[in-house]
Amino acid sequence: MTGRVLVAGIGNIFLADDGFGVSVAQRLAREELPPYVKLMDIGIRGVHLAYELLEDYELAILIDAMPLGAEPGTVKLVEPDPEPADPDVPPDAHRMDPQAVFDYLASLGGTSARVLIVGCQPGTIAEEIGLSPAVEAAVDEAVQLVRELVADPARTRQLKRSA
Repeated sequence: MTGRVLVAGIGNIFLADDGFGVSVAQRLAREELPPYVKLMDIGIRGVHLAYELLEDYELAILIDAMPLGAEPGTVKLVEPDPEPADPDVPPDAHRMDPQAVFDYLASLGGTSARVLIVGCQPGTIAEEIGLSPAVEAAVDEAVQLVRELVADPARTRQLKRSA
């Protein structure tokens, strides 16, 4: 792949399964990724993610817990529409879901690279540290999916929009 790729784990480790993206990013940090990949543990720093997306990336892979209407621990690849829903609404640093990040990015005058989300259906977002067993079991699947996405650019470009 000739372009740069951002891989960003998103979530709050103090809200159980919401820490899924952070757990996947931490696992990926122990592996050797291609030199064109920048891995970040974004956590709850959505504003920071918006600023990072101002950089020149060909692809951004976000990893996050998200409602998929499936059993807890289900992993799905989603391609969101990065067009801003309302770029005139100021960001709320405590509620920076991917759409809010895209909105803030647009308010900064930026446009997003192609974005894919490796999403996982949470089981609980209670105030506790640690993933539920079903979501913890999904971390390996998500790590493997991210590996495949960054290693096979032809497959990544051919993916059809799923959201």
